[in-house]
Amino acid sequence: MRLALGLEYAGDAFCGWQSQPSRCGVADAVAKALGEIAAHPVSVHGAGRTDAGVHATSQVAHFDTQSVRPQTAWVRGVNALLPSGAAVLWATPVADDFNARRNATARHYTYLLLPRAQRPALLARRAGWYHHPLDVVAMRAGAAHLAGRHDFSAFRAAECQARSPVRTLMHIDVTSDQTMIRFDFSADAFLQHMVRNIVGALVYVGNGRHPPGWIAELLAGRDRTRAAPTFAPDGLYFTGVEYDAKWELPPTRRPVVLPLS
Repeated sequence: MRLALGLEYAGDAFCGWQSQPSRCGVADAVAKALGEIAAHPVSVHGAGRTDAGVHATSQVAHFDTQSVRPQTAWVRGVNALLPSGAAVLWATPVADDFNARRNATARHYTYLLLPRAQRPALLARRAGWYHHPLDVVAMRAGAAHLAGRHDFSAFRAAECQARSPVRTLMHIDVTSDQTMIRFDFSADAFLQHMVRNIVGALVYVGNGRHPPGWIAELLAGRDRTRAAPTFAPDGLYFTGVEYDAKWELPPTRRPVVLPLS
């Protein structure tokens, strides 16, 4: 039997989603807890591989089990065994050919950035920080150059193992409520560090170091070395995945909501 899970986790409590030899990944903790409930070893496969320090409001994963348990066991029972930084939100049986990663049609991220002189305390490791005000209008104009299907080589990590740097960024927006700046992204898939590299470049636009058109130049140049440094993972949230309705999953997208400081 195959089951799908919805999960949330605080990325600073783990070394990323992916399983590691040291067993410090979110997938390691989830697999261990599921295995105790199932009474056999379990492998967990997620929709997205978030880096160390990156949070998730709605990660989707699947696993196979030979054991029949009440549905509450896969939620409340597993949560009782997980560290406090991770929790299962829902669990549901799915068809044997469902795959959390391969069947995803879109993925969503949000980056929260606090632009003020003082470093955050209440939002430490929950929001990014920049020590000066930023021009949101300019950043939004720069971000507009990235919408659509492009070669995002200028925004991928040097160690990225994706076969192709081409991705379709279906939605990108930069908004502000006068306290927090919010970057929202939706794409068919993302390259390693792609969102954090884009945020870093947009901050260079927001602080006046480059005009909005610089983003288009970076995109066309496909040269990572010309772009801004990778921004901190603290404010990045994996906020959901899209699937065809035929899989009959519970809601797989959850916006990030934080108290503003």
